[in-house]
This record gives sequence, C-alpha cells and structure tokens, in this order.
Amino acid sequence: MSSNQSLIDPLSQALGRIIVGQSALIQQLLVALLSGGHVILEGVPGTGKTLLVKVLAKLIQADFRRVQLTPDVLPSDILGTNVFDLNSRTFSLKKGPVFTEVLLADEINRTPPKTQAALLEAMEEQQVTLDGETLRLPQLFWTIATQNPLEFEGTYPLPEAQLDRFLFKLVVDYPEQAAEKQMLLNTQKGFQAKRLNFMKIQPVATVEQVLEAQQAVQQVQVEEGVLDYLLELVARSRQSPDLEIGASPRCAVAWLQTSKAQAWIAGRSFVTPDDIKAVASPLLRHRLILKPEAQLDGVQVEQVINSLLKQVPVPR
Repeated sequence: MSSNQSLIDPLSQALGRIIVGQSALIQQLLVALLSGGHVILEGVPGTGKTLLVKVLAKLIQADFRRVQLTPDVLPSDILGTNVFDLNSRTFSLKKGPVFTEVLLADEINRTPPKTQAALLEAMEEQQVTLDGETLRLPQLFWTIATQNPLEFEGTYPLPEAQLDRFLFKLVVDYPEQAAEKQMLLNTQKGFQAKRLNFMKIQPVATVEQVLEAQQAVQQVQVEEGVLDYLLELVARSRQSPDLEIGASPRCAVAWLQTSKAQAWIAGRSFVTPDDIKAVASPLLRHRLILKPEAQLDGVQVEQVINSLLKQVPVPR
C-alpha cells in the first residue's frame, strides 16, 4: 500500500463510520488538512460539524481545543494573557486555547471583529504576540471555524479580506435518508456523540505522519499547460460580468496547493485539470463576490463557478 493510501484510506473509513453519509465532505476536509489550510464549516445545527472535527483530531492523535465564540469573548480569551502571581511577584503566561494543533472555533460569526481579527492573525502568521513577546504556534496548527447560515441576528459576518484567509468553505448538508437511518441504527447500538471521550476511537495516524504527508504533497508535479489552465481560470474570474471581486493571488496559490493535495490523495504524482476542477467550489465559494445587480437577478456563486469551468478549455 502506498504512503498516501496508508494514511488517507484508514482516516476516510474511520470518519465515515461515525460521520455517516458525508464522504464528499470528508474528502474535502482531508484535502484541506494536507494543504495546511484553515476551513469554514457552514451548516445548520445538528449536522455533525463539531463531531467531525473532534473525531478527526482523535484519529490523528492531535491536541484539540474547542472555543465557543460569543459576543463577550475577548482576544485574550483565545490568545492568552500574562497573569501576575502575588506570591512570586512575577508575571507568568497563561496560554489560551489557540496554543493547540487542532482548534475548533464554533460560530465564528457570533464574536466581534476584534476577537475575529486576533484569531485570524494567529491563523495567517502561525504565531501570537503577547505584551511584545512573539510565541510560535505548533507546526500543525489547523483551525476549523463553524457558522450557522440561517441565524444572522446579533452576528458579525467575516469581511471579505478575512474570508480569503480560509482555504476552504465547506457546506454541510443534511444526509440522505439511508445515511440518516444508519445514524439511528448506530444510536440504537449505543453510539453517543456527547460521550465521545469515553468511546474507544482507535487512532489510525499521527501528527508526524500528517506533517510528512504535507511535505509529500509539495512534491506533486504540475505541468506548464495545467498551470496555465489554472491561471486562465483565475483571470476569467476577474473578468466575469457577474463578479465584483474575482480570485485573488492568494486564492491562486491556494488553488495550486489544494489541486496537488487532491492529486496526492488520488495516488498520483502529477496534477490533472480534473484535480483543479474538483477543488474549485470549496475554494472559490467564499472568495467570489457577486455584483449587486447579479444578486438582484438571483445569480448564485456556484453558478458562476460552474460557468467559469465550462468557459475555459481544458488542456490536452
């Protein structure tokens, strides 16, 4: 078994047994993990977003922290702060939950911009500055933020510039009826999501293996014709009559990285146009900004993405 199969197949299978009926979502989440990029999970409550991240962290034996973001959460609640010890008369650093390997930021749009900015700075720079001291975060620092697409009262939507820092936006849909039936059967057999810590979830990988896989992804080759195809898609997005803002240079780099991860997971050492197409929706759906007139006409971002993929000829 190749190194990619020995890592990806056990992870996919183990996640699929617990998060039933979400195989496409699991695949995209693993692409993001191997690309080293942060993720927004968007879906209505009760679709298993938190469970998915907790189980994945257990399977790769990563340190995991969860932060429930609310309007009163301060930057120091996430980053940490220096605390004065009366006995020793010295300050000591109390690290916040950001000092972990897998961080789940639940309902990121419910916390104010100042707190969002503190978290996003840590994501971008992979470091935290407290009282003038710069502290590095772990080599594997992966943030998954969740948000509810239905409730907007009392929320602080992320600005476009901050959304661009997330590699993928994954939409968590309701499972199909057969999958939901399997969930009920699992519950009948005793599975309880809220008692995950007491369940015997066997790890199938290590953080070191994930980091090695991230390095292996970098070695995936991209021919010039395929690279030009990607660049043409980026350029067309900026020229689209329906879009106010197209794909950014950061998006182009992310598109290349995720295409390489997609190819590596498929067991190939080179990227094909199909790899570029496969990651287009999760990569672009939160980055492309529709013009007001396009919104009034009922145009959806997914329609624009599909149109872009049809417009640009695939290299032979």
